[in-house]
Amino acid sequence: MEVTLRQENKNDFESVFQLIEKAFEKEEHSDHKEQFLVERLRKSDAFIPELSVVAESDNRIVGHILFTRLKIINDKDVFNCLSLAPVSVLPDFQRKGIGSKLILYGHEVAKKLGYKFVILLGHQDYYPRFGYELCEKYNIKMPFDVPSENCMVFALIKDGLHNVSGNVIYPLGFFE
Repeated sequence: MEVTLRQENKNDFESVFQLIEKAFEKEEHSDHKEQFLVERLRKSDAFIPELSVVAESDNRIVGHILFTRLKIINDKDVFNCLSLAPVSVLPDFQRKGIGSKLILYGHEVAKKLGYKFVILLGHQDYYPRFGYELCEKYNIKMPFDVPSENCMVFALIKDGLHNVSGNVIYPLGFFE
């Protein structure tokens, strides 16, 4: 199966909405509203068009990933970074490496755009294979109560997390 990755465009929005809805339909740890999150984030200042990526197979969108702007703030510094949320693959195409391709491609684009690291809330058994580590290792704190094993960070460049610590500040688009 050949998969092509490209930047999402406005003509993809409805297909991506339906894809995300189907991808999370049976997810136990989901509020099943990820498709609405993506819609809100597209309209926010956090949106970066180059980091909204679709995966196509046979001219059909089968996957999507979104990275958006995020900040970490402590007493001395503000760190600009990215949030990865969500990664979505149609159920019939899951476990075929599409999610991995989207993540690795997104990392490369993010590096080219000058970002140093990525934060996410995700499955503790999936993301470490890409090098994601627990946020608590860097004293990075989420603004809401979530299990620490699901809060992860990834340095896109060598020393990308040097001296990084503080509180994650999500943009308004993340919340209804």
